[in-house]
Amino acid sequence: MKNFPKIIPIFPLSNFIIFPNTTVPLNIFEPRYIDMINDSMRSNKLIGMIQPLSNSNQTNKPILHQVGCLGKITSFTETKDERYLIELKGIIRFEVINEIETEKKYRVLNVDYKKYLTDLNEKKQNLTFSDLKLIFKDLKSLFEKKGYIINWKALEKQSPDETINALAMASPFSLEEKQVLLETEDLEIRKNKISEILMTYNHDIYENKTLQ
Repeated sequence: MKNFPKIIPIFPLSNFIIFPNTTVPLNIFEPRYIDMINDSMRSNKLIGMIQPLSNSNQTNKPILHQVGCLGKITSFTETKDERYLIELKGIIRFEVINEIETEKKYRVLNVDYKKYLTDLNEKKQNLTFSDLKLIFKDLKSLFEKKGYIINWKALEKQSPDETINALAMASPFSLEEKQVLLETEDLEIRKNKISEILMTYNHDIYENKTLQ
């Protein structure tokens, strides 16, 4: 196991999730998070992504969920208007122990990785794209109805575990539904959870058509 820092800066972002072994672009413009990225680039390039609770007041210090994901900055560009465009690669999920009070403008957490050490395993779980065929069909239907554009051919070139995590991130699910997927330890269970959530969406769509 790598020695990941127990004290990490965090970027609380609503309705946004990053999973291990997936990469996402971020546009950083708030001064406190510019400071955070500067500090991170000078040290280990690691920051934590975590969601505020959906019923939390949108203040400077909303209540946070208890599980997030540690990410590493793999690409960094500064724009002419002093924004930062970065790419963040998910490494391992963490549980929050407590928040650390500092003089920083951004928030800092004390975290634990023990529950999610399987994120570091190189051994892939025994899933194939045939296992994802029904999920692909249902998600394509849902994405079309929601107006989402997804590069399905690019997804199919990834490994099944990367595809499941990418779909969990990009899906039009609610904040709480995405959080449930993030906290699900096993990849097979996560796939089943996606199927369960899709069933509720497809049922709602069917009900609406029937009512019309």
